[in-house]
Parts: sequence; structure tokens; C-alpha cells
Amino acid sequence: MATTTSTEIVVLEGRGLMAREAADEQQYLTFNLAGEQYGIDILRVQEIRGWTPPTRIPNVPAFVRGVMNLRGAIVPIVDLRGRFGLDTAAYSSTTVVILSMIREEAGDRIVGLVADSVSDVLDIHADQIQPPPHFGSSVQIEFIGGLVALETGMVMLLDVDRLLSVEELFALTAAPSQLAA
Repeated sequence: MATTTSTEIVVLEGRGLMAREAADEQQYLTFNLAGEQYGIDILRVQEIRGWTPPTRIPNVPAFVRGVMNLRGAIVPIVDLRGRFGLDTAAYSSTTVVILSMIREEAGDRIVGLVADSVSDVLDIHADQIQPPPHFGSSVQIEFIGGLVALETGMVMLLDVDRLLSVEELFALTAAPSQLAA
């Protein structure tokens, strides 16, 4: 059963048990961002919250909106529009923060992803997933785990571990300043 309030939507309990029943099928939470659909493994989603402004932190990349307190844990909030270099948009009543588990060498941690809205949970068979096209070394798309063609359009499946690695996030912002030096 799902619990819904004005600021929090809890992912369906027991969903994780159903997500891997078939070895060739996975479930992905899909969300919208600048008119495109993206998906992340449902087992990486801790919960979905409505937008509330986080506490700003100085000297972080512009796409790191700040931090929030999640039951005693400090969670960084990453605006995916900024992370992907997309135009900014005003936050609205459909703007959500998807709290996602990422795995790093130091251990698992939670990061909030700001998205325009949540769409659906899709069951995707492994044979539906196509590898992302190669654009050369100048275009960084290593965080795209694959693409799925649906009747309604394409869904980009994200690898949240690569997308949200703290070292990579800060390297992205350090690279232009190092080039200027």
C-alpha cells in the first residue's frame, strides 16, 4: 500500500520483492525532465518527495541545490536539469525530489534528484534495452545505462552510481577552471 501526503509519496511497499522476479525483467521509475523521459532502477528509489527548498551550501557546483535533513541524515540534492546542462525551469507543484541510493567505495548513501515530475513504473525486459550511441570522447554519456524505445517515445535509463559519484560531480566543475589556469 502506498502512503501519500502533501510533501511525501512513499514508494509502494513490497515493490522491491516484485522487481526481480523474472531474471530478464527489471522495473524502472520513470520521470520527466525538460520534455524527455528518464528511468532509474526502482530498487534504487528510497522515496519520492514534493519539492521543498533545501539548505544552500557554499562552493558546490550550481546543480547541487543544497542539502536536506532526511530523518537525521544529511542528503545532497542534485538538480538533474543543471547536471545535464539543460535550461532551468521554475519549480512547480509537480516538481519532485527522488531520493535514490547510490553505491560508492566508501559505502551506500542517499542523494536527492530533482525532476520535473514522476511518470510511471515500467517493466522492461533486458532485450528491450539498447546501448547508448557512441558520440566520441568529448560527450560524456557514461551515466546512460541504455535506451528503451516505447510507443510513446524513448526512455533513457540512468546509472545513478555514475551519475552521482561525488568525485565525478566535482571533477565536472573543476575541469573548466583548470583549463583556464
